[in-house]
Amino acid sequence: MQTFAEKVISFNKNLRLDIELPKDIRVMNPFTENPGALAVSSAFYRKYYDDHKKRHLILGINPGRFGAGVTGVPFTDTKRLGEKCGLKIKNLSTHEPSSVFVYEVIDAYGGVERFFSDFYINSPSPLGFVKTNSKGKQVNFNYYDSKTLLDKIEKFLVNSICAHIDKGINTNVCFCMGSGKNFTVISRINKKHDLFKTIIPLEHPRYIMQYKSKHKRHYRDKYLLSFNSV
Repeated sequence: MQTFAEKVISFNKNLRLDIELPKDIRVMNPFTENPGALAVSSAFYRKYYDDHKKRHLILGINPGRFGAGVTGVPFTDTKRLGEKCGLKIKNLSTHEPSSVFVYEVIDAYGGVERFFSDFYINSPSPLGFVKTNSKGKQVNFNYYDSKTLLDKIEKFLVNSICAHIDKGINTNVCFCMGSGKNFTVISRINKKHDLFKTIIPLEHPRYIMQYKSKHKRHYRDKYLLSFNSV
């Protein structure tokens, strides 16, 4: 019987989204685009998830270019991967504000070993999206920011969430990072497919770091209160 870790690694190896996307939007797959992402993320999961324990699921939005888009580990940039998890991608350094906040929460919860023993973080879309803006620069794109994209990938979102559950997830409570559109979409999917008894919305780490950094401790405590309630 596969461990939680081996289920995640197999899932990551087989991630594909073969559909026609809206103009100027492309899929970002860290496991095929970034040398080292599959190897280091596999080492991460074998380090913290090599068991058959049930965990609670935390859903973000989709991978960002400087976090999971590089490391293959949600909300984990290369700095946190090295400093907190003792794993490195050679000759690569990235900084993602969302990762800073998430690992502050993890530290306050009791550290990486305790946190990852209790929780599994991923996203309804485990693949990221990048859009070319008016200046020709590629920027992160949220799956729900285009109705056309959302309609095209809804089946993919449902299948991904179900695959997360099948790894060994406790379905009494799911946590949603993103209390606006992300929560709305996940709630609608949950109502239709009856995946979780309860979904608890939490403000997204990027929103907190960008707009509410002075109140970061308040949001950290809110996360901890929610996580400690299960």
